[in-house]
Amino acid sequence: MIPVAKAIKIIEQNVKPLAGERIRLADSVRRVLAENIVSDSDLPPFDRSQMDGYAVVAADTIECPVDLKIVGESAAGRGWHKVLKRGEAVRIMTGAPVPAGADAIQKIEVAQEIDDSVRIFEPTEKGRYIVKKGSEIKKGKVVVQAGEMITDNMIASLAAFGYARVKVARSPRVAIIGTGSEIVEIDKKPRRDQIRNSNSVMLDVLCRKFGATPIILPNVRDEISDLRSQIAKAAQSSDIVILTGGVSVGKYDHTKTALEQIGAEIFFDKVRLKPGKPAVFARLGKTLIFGLPGNPVSAAVTFHLFVRKAILLLQNASNSNADKGFASLLIAAKGTKERDVYLPARLSTTNDGRLVAEPLRFSGSSDFVGFAKAEALVVVPRGTNLLAGEAAKIVYL
Repeated sequence: MIPVAKAIKIIEQNVKPLAGERIRLADSVRRVLAENIVSDSDLPPFDRSQMDGYAVVAADTIECPVDLKIVGESAAGRGWHKVLKRGEAVRIMTGAPVPAGADAIQKIEVAQEIDDSVRIFEPTEKGRYIVKKGSEIKKGKVVVQAGEMITDNMIASLAAFGYARVKVARSPRVAIIGTGSEIVEIDKKPRRDQIRNSNSVMLDVLCRKFGATPIILPNVRDEISDLRSQIAKAAQSSDIVILTGGVSVGKYDHTKTALEQIGAEIFFDKVRLKPGKPAVFARLGKTLIFGLPGNPVSAAVTFHLFVRKAILLLQNASNSNADKGFASLLIAAKGTKERDVYLPARLSTTNDGRLVAEPLRFSGSSDFVGFAKAEALVVVPRGTNLLAGEAAKIVYL
């Protein structure tokens, strides 16, 4: 039985990044960049007005009210490209180029047009309401670095610099195989002694969240020959195979034996972890294989700790670690003598700004209803108990 940290280290040592590919920008959210995004122009590309109003020389407004001659208009996409002189003003719209010679904008609310002039009622100062050229980013600067996962908030920036197609790491192909003779599909009514296959669809969603392309394969009954065949077949066309169930030591737990019989190299098969002790990590050829416990909470916890890591490493993500932090415990959390405990918890913030974690009251690793409200995992190191009010390490889900 190995510590969680060692299990993660073993995964890091046995994952090699996939090649890159170019895809449409609109399809790139939740994919990992395989190139730096570089600005091809200053942004803004010109001095830009923040207001609807008048471009002026600030010194002309020292003594107000003052009347200035309107000599032109600058609108977005249609600027006024002459040189503004003292005693003149240019009508200007939000986002429009500030004409040469102007050094300030006065907003429309404190001005009044009279024939071909504008009366300014309040003084302004040099630089007021002007966004200077290149103040947001200079040409040639890196906007987003290779290794970052593209979010929806990044799309506008990539589009603004001409990236209609972007180079990303190839999406890892993940085959998901549920095991167990008691399992039926989610659209079927379970008979006596049967349960629905909740794990496979959960893992499918989690894989997509981190940029993988999963496929759910048919459930395998507790027959070792069938399991061997399905694993070997899935490995031929996948970067990762995820199995759930059959990883413990019961009479019908065949996963580890099946992996050994098809020649897979097993790197670990027990982790000092609760829930999730019997998690398995192996490799067959170039395909990574994870055997996760069948209980849904155990499957979710081991996915977040181990499989998520491998999916991001395959994409050469600059940060493949789960986000961590600390929170004050709302209630006490009990540990165990031999294993680190990862307790599902809800998060909240106190009136004075402290982050608080409340371990959920759930009945064990099969209690997916209780786990449904979890936002983080509270880590209770082995051999310890944490008191209410004590700071605890958390892993964000």
